Amino acid sequence: MWKLDLMHPHMSADAPSPSHEHSRAHTHGVIDPSILTSKRGIYALKWSLIGLMATAILQVVIVYYSGSVALVADTIHNAGDALTAIPLWLAFRMSTRKPTKRFTYGYGRVEDLAGIVIVLTILFSAVLAGYESIMRLFHPQVVQFLWAVAVASLIGFVGNELVAVFRINVGNEIASAALVADGHHARIDGLTSLAVFFGAVGVYLGFPLADPLVGLAITVAILRIVWGSGKGVITRAIDGIDPAIPDEIRHAAAHTEGVKDVTEVRVRWIGHRLHAEANVAVDPELSVEAGHVIAKEVRHKLLHHLTYLSNAVIHVDPLNASGEEHHYVSGHDYGDLTPHRHNK
Repeated sequence: MWKLDLMHPHMSADAPSPSHEHSRAHTHGVIDPSILTSKRGIYALKWSLIGLMATAILQVVIVYYSGSVALVADTIHNAGDALTAIPLWLAFRMSTRKPTKRFTYGYGRVEDLAGIVIVLTILFSAVLAGYESIMRLFHPQVVQFLWAVAVASLIGFVGNELVAVFRINVGNEIASAALVADGHHARIDGLTSLAVFFGAVGVYLGFPLADPLVGLAITVAILRIVWGSGKGVITRAIDGIDPAIPDEIRHAAAHTEGVKDVTEVRVRWIGHRLHAEANVAVDPELSVEAGHVIAKEVRHKLLHHLTYLSNAVIHVDPLNASGEEHHYVSGHDYGDLTPHRHNK
């Protein structure tokens, strides 16, 4: 079995397909461009963090004077969203480090840990906001300065929307699905800020329970974010992917000249980079050099036609011994060891 493994620039599922001009003249070198994209991601997180914290501080001041529980819930959520940028920031910084003998794949998995921290932080904000809302249902308080509450909620909406646009634009620029998702998260937060505005309108129209009820509605919205984000983070952490991806890889590899069969295909996320492995079968009469050329062409086709891939490892087998079952070692004796076999 022969194996080919070269580094390829990071791309995501949202990255544009390579242009015709690019496909005619290019190289796949050994420099990991995720260093540059991670730095760009850090830049986006830094300024979005500043923007969200400024928004939250303005809301805190108005909460102090107005006593609006809906605004408390929204402020807590916005502050929590701002703080979730910190673990992602650290993950981007870790991803710029080179692989070591201990961490041979680099530090991309830190991004998965950051995702778990983010989900737990959002969950905590939902619990706290829900508690405050329930307490206000049983112990109502007069909401003052309704105009200020309305203004603060609009500030929250505008601040989150600006951050959302910024994160999404930079995320698309560097092909970072994580940063794009974080931008959509900020956009949802902006919409919950609008809910506070409607709560203030309800109080103004003579329905005082509108304030804590809107606070509970925001809590439900946060829990929905927790559910959606949690599923994505956990699925990725245990190597879950879109089931269509292996089929696309198998199809692209099978249509490469010289490939007689495609047996096993495995794909996994390492942080925001997608890696694939594929076993292909070739004519058993080919030389090692000829098999190597086919492997290079398979990898080249995968990385260009499936732009969401960051790297691909191609294993080459002769057609008459294709598949991982042919790499198993049957039971045997070896030195002083007890009889054994190697299944993998």
